Amino acid sequence: MTAKPAAASASANVIEVERVLGETHHPAFQLLLLALCGLCLVIDGFDAQAMGYVAPSVIGEWHVSKAALGPVFSASLFGMLLGALGLSVLADRIGRRPVLIGATFFFALSMLVTPFVTTIPTLIGLRFVTGLGLGCIMPNAMALVGEFATPAHRVKRMMLVSCGYTLGAAIGGFVSAALIPAYGWRAVFWVGGTVPLLLGLAMLALLPESLQFLVLKGRTDRALNWLRKFNPALPIDAATRLVVREKGNGGAPVAELFRAGRGPFTLILWAISFMNLIDLYFLSNWLPTVMRDAGYSPGTAVIVGTTLQTGGVIGTLLLGWFIERFGFVRVLFVCFAAAAVAVGTIGTVAHALPWLLIAVFAGGFCVVGGQPAVNALAGHVYPTTLRSTGIGWSLGIGRIGSVIGPLVGGQLIALNWSNESLFHAAALPVLCSALLVILLAGTTRQRGPATTQTV
Repeated sequence: MTAKPAAASASANVIEVERVLGETHHPAFQLLLLALCGLCLVIDGFDAQAMGYVAPSVIGEWHVSKAALGPVFSASLFGMLLGALGLSVLADRIGRRPVLIGATFFFALSMLVTPFVTTIPTLIGLRFVTGLGLGCIMPNAMALVGEFATPAHRVKRMMLVSCGYTLGAAIGGFVSAALIPAYGWRAVFWVGGTVPLLLGLAMLALLPESLQFLVLKGRTDRALNWLRKFNPALPIDAATRLVVREKGNGGAPVAELFRAGRGPFTLILWAISFMNLIDLYFLSNWLPTVMRDAGYSPGTAVIVGTTLQTGGVIGTLLLGWFIERFGFVRVLFVCFAAAAVAVGTIGTVAHALPWLLIAVFAGGFCVVGGQPAVNALAGHVYPTTLRSTGIGWSLGIGRIGSVIGPLVGGQLIALNWSNESLFHAAALPVLCSALLVILLAGTTRQRGPATTQTV
């Protein structure tokens, strides 16, 4: 359905959805949407890291080796990968709201079942199933927030809500540290399942559906109902007609990512996400261990790892501000080029704690903070009918890198590479991301109708 002027006819009440979203000042509605989607990602981050929090207790109680839990971690990551790929496509078919709510209830119940598990094979299967629900939360939460934001604020709001994942992972560490000594490791899953169950009920009552999506899918009655809640002052009657600026498409969402000139952009975006997530998960998984091996105490090694995530949260918040002023290409190129320098420096300054913390913070700012910017780029460029698929597949393909990064890092550590060599090698993937951003700039200049927004 194509756009028409808001006052197209005196006899018909025609409302342009994007204009209403841009001109209506409704901070309470926007705050509620940010809170619900942000809490989804907080719980997503908490539950995704839950196994890592309880692993030492499980090993002690079940008398299994550390290696036995490796497949458990991999199963969760693989489930998240498939969830991002598959359920994001479903959301572009049936809507963000039902997929977000369904996934929240799904992984809540999976978490609540986990305390009853007594064997490693069952735990592997359950963590895979839980990962399916976890994997689709971020693409859909970011897409929904972006679709209720004006273009001027879309990037900042999508990146703001994505902070919830890192925040949830950090909060989970503190919550687990308090729960496990007092109530045992199962309490982490009781909390990790009960909270999203309650959140799902709140979402069922309050979470809106994307207005553009509903109009493009011909679900005008539902769109009018949500529009009344968003702006009760609108003159809506039986003759009201809604229009949006985009055109719908009837093709398969994944195939549409390669049509209308979008193919080169899509492939380069996937490659950027893949390369960056290799570094992100290598640093997240191995940095504390490498620092312990370098002679630091366990407590200091944890501080180094926390510094990485702290840099990521601050990076996510500030990069959205920079992108709105300077554009994606310039900011992402500087971000990933700086990341290559920071990551490559970590091994060289590992002996000097203050310089180490600065290098790790800078690496977290650029690598951890840069990934939400890549996700936001997908949400900014792809149209409504492809937005969830675009974010989900970029993140899903990138998650292959999240599996490769820790594995390759572990092999290099086993080969007794020096810290300098190890982090010089780790700088290469993110340097590739910087070079790919330059290539991305070239494709967007030549794309014609490939995308709907400038980058």
